Amino acid sequence: MNEKAYKTMSRSGAGALTVGIIMMVAGLVCGIIAVVSGARLLHDKKEIMF
Repeated sequence: MNEKAYKTMSRSGAGALTVGIIMMVAGLVCGIIAVVSGARLLHDKKEIMF
């Protein structure tokens, strides 16, 4: 019985670690995209005439 709980906890820990790493990478990519698109908008603001 204890071994089953140990295996379940081990898999849950590994899964949580994997999801955390994926979320960090996804967050970093989204942050980079946001910064680049914001800089591009600020740069192109000069060329707009009303």
